[in-house]
Amino acid sequence: MTVTVETCPKCGYVRSGRETNPDWQCPACGVAYRKYAAYLARMEARLAPRSPATGVPGLAGDASLWTLVGANLLTLVLAFVFSWQLYDLMAVYWVQSVIIGVSYVARMLKLESFSTEGFRINNRAVAPTAATKRQTAGFFALHFGFFHVVYLVFIFAETGPGILFELGLVACAVAFGFNHLYSYRYHRELDRQGTPNIGKLMFTPYARIVPMHLTIIFGATMAGGPGLLLFGVLKTAADLVMHVLEHRALRK
Repeated sequence: MTVTVETCPKCGYVRSGRETNPDWQCPACGVAYRKYAAYLARMEARLAPRSPATGVPGLAGDASLWTLVGANLLTLVLAFVFSWQLYDLMAVYWVQSVIIGVSYVARMLKLESFSTEGFRINNRAVAPTAATKRQTAGFFALHFGFFHVVYLVFIFAETGPGILFELGLVACAVAFGFNHLYSYRYHRELDRQGTPNIGKLMFTPYARIVPMHLTIIFGATMAGGPGLLLFGVLKTAADLVMHVLEHRALRK
């Protein structure tokens, strides 16, 4: 059966009518139009959860969101059970933040089609090339990594290096690792479907570390139970807000 398609749903190539390949196949990227359209339909159903009550997209079916909530709740429960201090809890969230950073580096390096609109390197506009992708991912890794080395120095000064090997922290790290692996795969599918802005992608993770940054600055006034609770609430709220905003932006 002949399939007449003028514009490729994957790469955007517009047929001129002079191509020698079959009508069902894109001359530029080789994708089969019908199969790729069916793939997009499946991913739309998977990536845009719908409320069972209303049938419209909503947060109720967002498994990534609820696994993130679960990981944060597990962390707060263990903090209570093991009587963690503020910097013990910060160590858990430091590990989570490192996992987030690694996932964003991987996403940037895996981008197939992306935008550089409004994004500048050394005050110069850049093209969406493989070199730009590598340079951006490398800069982010160094800059984001530097922040976390500084944070780790503050944490070790209060807890010692052994905190990273405690059973409670390892359990929380596994929970956050599972959540962000799920979220990474989710976002990778959205990245393939659109043209994400690599500049926005690079700056997004920094909002996740604001509570940790504020806690280091004002840590002396937040010691004890109230400080622990405030830090946990701030960090959980930042996680959930950034998750929702990021997913909505990517779906657009």
